[in-house]
Amino acid sequence: MVAFGKKLKDRQIQEWQGYYINYKLMKKKVKQYDNQIKAGSLDRRHVLKDFSRMLDNQIERIVLFMLEQQGVLASRISELNKQQESLQEQPDISKIIELRESYRDVGRDLLKLLFFVEINAIGLRKILKKFDKRFGYRFTDYYVKTRANHPYSQLQQVFKHVGLGAVVGAISRNLADLQDRQGSYLSIYDQPSLPLQDSVVDSLQAAVDRLSHSTNFLNFLAQHALIMQEEFPTPAEEQVDDQRYHFMSLILNLANTFLYMVNTYIIVPTADDYSMSLGAAATVCGIVIGAMAVAQIFSSVYFSSWSNRSYFRPLVFSSIVLFVGNIMYALAYDLKSIPVLLIGRIFCGLGSARAVNRRYISDCVPLKIRMQASAGFVSASALGMACGPALAGLLQTNFKIYKLTFNQDTLPGWLMAFAWLVYLIWLWISFREPATETEVNTGPQEPANNENDVLENGVTQPLLLKVEDNQQDDENDQEYDESEEAPEESRQPANSIAEAYRLLTPSVKVQLLIYFMLKYAMEILLSESSVVTTYYFSWSTGTVAIFLACLGLTVLPINVVVGSYISNMFEDRQILLVSEIMVFLGILGSFHIVSPYTVPQYVCSGLIMFVAAEVLEGVNLSLLSRVMSSRLSRGTYNGGLLSTEAGTFARVIADVTITLAGYLGQSKVLNVTLLPSLLICVASIIATCYTYNSLY
Repeated sequence: MVAFGKKLKDRQIQEWQGYYINYKLMKKKVKQYDNQIKAGSLDRRHVLKDFSRMLDNQIERIVLFMLEQQGVLASRISELNKQQESLQEQPDISKIIELRESYRDVGRDLLKLLFFVEINAIGLRKILKKFDKRFGYRFTDYYVKTRANHPYSQLQQVFKHVGLGAVVGAISRNLADLQDRQGSYLSIYDQPSLPLQDSVVDSLQAAVDRLSHSTNFLNFLAQHALIMQEEFPTPAEEQVDDQRYHFMSLILNLANTFLYMVNTYIIVPTADDYSMSLGAAATVCGIVIGAMAVAQIFSSVYFSSWSNRSYFRPLVFSSIVLFVGNIMYALAYDLKSIPVLLIGRIFCGLGSARAVNRRYISDCVPLKIRMQASAGFVSASALGMACGPALAGLLQTNFKIYKLTFNQDTLPGWLMAFAWLVYLIWLWISFREPATETEVNTGPQEPANNENDVLENGVTQPLLLKVEDNQQDDENDQEYDESEEAPEESRQPANSIAEAYRLLTPSVKVQLLIYFMLKYAMEILLSESSVVTTYYFSWSTGTVAIFLACLGLTVLPINVVVGSYISNMFEDRQILLVSEIMVFLGILGSFHIVSPYTVPQYVCSGLIMFVAAEVLEGVNLSLLSRVMSSRLSRGTYNGGLLSTEAGTFARVIADVTITLAGYLGQSKVLNVTLLPSLLICVASIIATCYTYNSLY
């Protein structure tokens, strides 16, 4: 795979070559600044001033050319509108067809302009990041804020592209008016939901949607899934995505995600009661809950590897294993066996196919809807997390059928076994195994697309993608040579956990530490809730279930607020640090120091910690997706797997901590389990401050 400079040169429209960002020149200039500063012939203040002026000149040239082209397109549309008005008085089918094709020609030229904006925006982002990394400044934040917020901002033309949107609207409206509507006098403004069947309009809309996606709720929510994308997909790659995609298969993957999260949390309100009914201590619930996470450490790896070859077979295996695991969990009550209970939960963990769900979205969902699918993955997880405890609260009954007991302890197992059986049947009937890329590429070949077709199919990537640059280009900062290509092996996915770990930079390791911390703190809060609330407040299972369900229901609203508002007002690193401090305060407030320990203290402290952890998770994964090597975007040992393993390890250690603390007595469980959370949180705050102060 070639370096960005080579990509930029190859994808330039030749007649516009002099108006693109001069990435090669600016990269040389950054290296020249570095050499001059080291030699003492230039001070940093002069560097900032000179580089800012150079960027201003580059952006001004881009924006003025863009405005000039917008004017040309607007003039052409105005002339076509006059022709359309004359045709309304004397309709002529042949001229109407010719006029529609003329509008399409304008649309194709507009696609060229949209691609021009996109490729320049990516080049701008890359050179700003390179400058920050070389000199240790927060220059990007300073430059974007000062230029974007100015009333005469030229940078806003690149980011907001209001004029381009108006041209898209004009083309869409006029093509819709020329479409045969069987006598209807309604326009696209009267029926905005009515799709216009025109390939050019579809391509324009897809391009504008992608350009407009930066910093919104869906984008923020999608970051939770840590499903990374390549920067410049070719039309051929997008065609592969379209041929592999199947809507019902995506729904089945999201349903698998939802059911697995329900399966994880449905036992939390009753795990302590189940343990006691089998003759164990209430705190053994930590091991019962954590057994699933222990197995998930291993299942994540083999499912990730398996998904390289198939998606259907891993999902079938997952459903069968989860069905068996839940049956064993339910039967343990009548068998009076803790080992059967634990083995059942281990089986449930071995059926964790979240790695497959992520890979399906990453590899098989087309780019134009991948962000929505990623957001759906997170939403399904959040909904499952809320529904699990809520369902447990509803299963408050007790009866027998033959020798099988159905009560609040066993019904979660029976219910989930039935759900997985239904899911397995649905999966078998409706899932379609995606064709391998080899099969797609060796399928019937169509004639090579012309330039217009390439533009219609190719302009679908986001304006400012959150993907790390080419690792060799970033870490070694090699000079771009027009005839030089980056070695193919430097872009290959990691082949082992050890190799993936070596690709982690200090900032990535800090992000994973933060992820470990927040998952540990959340697991302590959720898993010991039934034990703590029963001991201190004598809460019933139904009350615990309501508390946990309410916590789960905060996930999506909090992400709406953060993704739509807070992330637009503050830098991610500021939100990150404040969220860590709030988690720290939530943990600190949860300690039982002064008697009596009250419900408001527990609920308020827990809510503060949980909400702050949710905010922290979203921002942390957003940052992680930017700083992680692009070699971890695909393959078995990908970024999603690493984050899953970090979170799963945290959950395992938290659940083991709860069980071990039980040996000291229930009165000490709360403080003993909160102490490691507090220490890990302090360590993550220190690491965050140290890492970002040293980098910036």
